[in-house]
Amino acid sequence: MAFLEKKTAPGCKVIEEDGLQRVVLSGDWVINTIAQGEAALAGLVLSKDLLTCIDVASVGTVDTSGAWVIHRWRGSLEFGGRRVQIQGLTNNRRSLFEELEHHHPPNYKPERQLFSLVGFLENTGRQMEDIWKDTLAILHILGSLGTVLTVVLQPRRLRGISVAVQFDRTCIGAVPIVALMSFLIGGIVSQQGGFYLRQFGAEIYVVDLAGVLVLRELGVILTAIMVAGRSGSAFTAEIGAMRMREEIDALHVIGLSVTETLILPRILALMLALPALTFISDIASLFGSGLVAWVYLDIPPQAFISLLHLAISVETLLVGLIKAPFMALIVGLISCVEGLKVSGSTDSLGYHTTMSVVKAIFLVIVVDGVFAIFFASIGI
Repeated sequence: MAFLEKKTAPGCKVIEEDGLQRVVLSGDWVINTIAQGEAALAGLVLSKDLLTCIDVASVGTVDTSGAWVIHRWRGSLEFGGRRVQIQGLTNNRRSLFEELEHHHPPNYKPERQLFSLVGFLENTGRQMEDIWKDTLAILHILGSLGTVLTVVLQPRRLRGISVAVQFDRTCIGAVPIVALMSFLIGGIVSQQGGFYLRQFGAEIYVVDLAGVLVLRELGVILTAIMVAGRSGSAFTAEIGAMRMREEIDALHVIGLSVTETLILPRILALMLALPALTFISDIASLFGSGLVAWVYLDIPPQAFISLLHLAISVETLLVGLIKAPFMALIVGLISCVEGLKVSGSTDSLGYHTTMSVVKAIFLVIVVDGVFAIFFASIGI
């Protein structure tokens, strides 16, 4: 096999003729012999007054590493004030050196150890610019979702199978983990609330605490966070992988709308799934809370249900359920935007998947705070 063949050590010699100094390279310039090649080039003594010509016609085998060493050495000669040319390139090698000329590695920036006001302002400005770009991208997708109106007028354009598949993944597949998490959270709320309220002889108010807190806040926000980490990251990874395989570009080429084909079914399924998951989360949390209240606080199930009926109303349940579609919309938009921002590397896919979860959780909490202020202002 070619890569197992013994390689010839690289060599170089200088020939001067008619105001020209020719550097003739020979041997194999590959990664296994590159150290010898660098040592040979470092030992050359060249004149600045003569035109330097690097002749690679006698080179046996050259890979990217060897070509990079030759290219870097040529650049150092030109930086020192010499005029340099390369001769003897075949078509394949000319393409390789042209690619190296177009590649500009980023400058090394040492980490700043001390606090710098200029650096702080620079980083703040860059982050604000990124936030502005993300906002524009979200608004762009939100505006392009106006195609849902055409779907209403032409129902056949709605990809029902895609919506059903995404609903199965985001809702039905998430029921066990959401129910288990909510059950445990409800039990923890009752245990911790009962532990502190018992000191004042008011452990009976654990029912009010658990009922209002779970139905208004905990149920929906914990479910949204779980969906952001489970389904949102999956959306970003799926769309990002399609970007890496150029499937998104293929959709554009064949005339299909990416928003209508990929984004709309996912967001619609998520907006249908999150209210259902929130209701399941509420039931599981109240069940866990009632079980702990029975075992830990000696409040029987009949008394727990009666006190719960007095503490909550239908409005309490609706406050949590109303938030769910809006949180689902936020999670879906963020996930799809981050997926479309993935470039051609796996590092980019991992980074944007992480940022999708972080941004979605942050905005879910912000939206919950906005709704809390709104419901407080209208007296609900």
